[in-house]
Amino acid sequence: MRIGFNPNKDKVLLKSDFFHQVIVPVYIPHQEDYFKDSFQILKYCLTSLFKTSHSRTYFTIVNNGSTKIVVDYLNSLLDEGKIQEVIHTSSIGKLNAILKGIVGQQFKLITITDADVLFMNKWQKATYDVFDGFPETGAVSPIPNSKMLRHYTSNILWDNLFSKKIKFTPVQDSKSMKAFAESIGNTDLYNKVHLDKNLTISNKSHKALVGAGHAVTTYNAVCFRSLKELYSKYGLGGNSEQLLLDKPVVDHGYWRLSTEKNYAFHMGNIIEKWMKDKLMKIEVEDNPSANLNLKYKSKNVFIYWFKISIFSRVIFRKPIWRLYLKYKGLTAYEAKIY
Repeated sequence: MRIGFNPNKDKVLLKSDFFHQVIVPVYIPHQEDYFKDSFQILKYCLTSLFKTSHSRTYFTIVNNGSTKIVVDYLNSLLDEGKIQEVIHTSSIGKLNAILKGIVGQQFKLITITDADVLFMNKWQKATYDVFDGFPETGAVSPIPNSKMLRHYTSNILWDNLFSKKIKFTPVQDSKSMKAFAESIGNTDLYNKVHLDKNLTISNKSHKALVGAGHAVTTYNAVCFRSLKELYSKYGLGGNSEQLLLDKPVVDHGYWRLSTEKNYAFHMGNIIEKWMKDKLMKIEVEDNPSANLNLKYKSKNVFIYWFKISIFSRVIFRKPIWRLYLKYKGLTAYEAKIY
């Protein structure tokens, strides 16, 4: 039986002051073996986020079936007002956890980050600068990776095929790139040329790397408003990140870019001294709220199909790709091993 009239019925929700959402999926099922340091690393990650993010940042933590001590910690952050939302689920997979964080909200920007990323000062400002400098941008990573220049980037290459705006320029922080390679357990990830030169796009006032990785990336939220895939069958890996994070960006005609300098570090699953050292040096920021005018692009199925499905098959063929790399500033030998 219902008596009376629900006072909230038909009322329009008040406009939120938040415009930038940060989603952190967390999976720490226990504190042994692979996960023995994961809880402390999660604390490093969130502490760095709280220190370096402005007051209009909305934090969503999705607990993907973690142990009770992690659940209690996340609930305490919510009670203290340090995060705005915590979602508890069973172990449903990383990408499905991310999808739960995306729906039911409306923000201009959505940052999706692993729970083992350490954020540095000015990561938001550097990210916003790329969005402001290149209106075609749909995704920005604060971790530059010179090897991502072929990953869902053929639309950028087509849009600037004969432009001098795209060319190889000196890497700004090879030390951080080496640290990333070490953090994923692959010290041979980059060769000398990768550490010396990266493919960038520039204009009169801004510069960014072509391509973006997955450890942490900020998206124009428009990219997720018409997702074709709403479920991943993979707990982790497979083609889930491509379908749910990469493809929606280029589906809308947007570019995937990275900041030229490094503004975040991937920590991995083992605590090392440098993590606490860097965390202690991070200053609490009170960033001015940004007024971003993000570009809206209507979807064009044919143009997307041509740039991604047809042009990519041409430009990334080995002989043509090497010619392109030489055209953009590499020597014949560098193009061969890049």
